[in-house]
Amino acid sequence: MLTLIPYQKAYAQDVANLCHLAIQSISEAIYSADEKFAWSFAPRSPYHWHKRLSKSQAWLVVDSAKSISGKPVCCGVINVETRFDSQGYIDSLYVAPNYQKRGIAKQLYQALELWARQQKFAELTVDASKVSKPLFEAQGFKLRHRSYQEKRGVIIMGYYMNKPLS
Repeated sequence: MLTLIPYQKAYAQDVANLCHLAIQSISEAIYSADEKFAWSFAPRSPYHWHKRLSKSQAWLVVDSAKSISGKPVCCGVINVETRFDSQGYIDSLYVAPNYQKRGIAKQLYQALELWARQQKFAELTVDASKVSKPLFEAQGFKLRHRSYQEKRGVIIMGYYMNKPLS
């Protein structure tokens, strides 16, 4: 059974592994091996992910039908910035490879949007990957411009998108 929960520190290592595996599982027809290696050559530390997610509003989807060490398996994560200068920026959205194509990313996004509307955010923004761009378009986001991030000397292309909420 898949359940949406607020981020919890106990899942920091799971999130680190999930994000790395999600990136590495992207088809090389979409992002090259060099791009994926530059984006994530190894899982980031649990400390990194806990710090990143605890300074924002974050949710997980967990599978209570499967457990590791007595805790449900983490199969998806999303977070949105809450600070004034970057409020409404969707920082991360990842789904574990063996849970993709089940509506988890959409479920995570819809929880985020509902929360953002309750907080009276004016808009949501995201640097969408080639993989996540169709999901964000289906949720009403519009392309503002292409975005380029340099990671380990490799340029990775994405799409800066926004959706007004008011």
